[in-house]
Amino acid sequence: MNEIKINTEIIKLDAFLKWSGAACLGSEAKIYILDELVKVNGEICTQRGKKLKSGDIVEFNKEVYKIL
Repeated sequence: MNEIKINTEIIKLDAFLKWSGAACLGSEAKIYILDELVKVNGEICTQRGKKLKSGDIVEFNKEVYKIL
């Protein structure tokens, strides 16, 4: 599990994918989300503006990220 520290109280899902390095571009992150390739806390999430906070778990491309 990759633990990723964010500098704010919340972060949007598409921004998190860029911040964590899972996506290089925001447009790339958007495609992954809309193609239902990303899970948040065990459920597929298609909301690119989904607000994430400390403790949330994001799964993408066989990697698991925990937000700190």
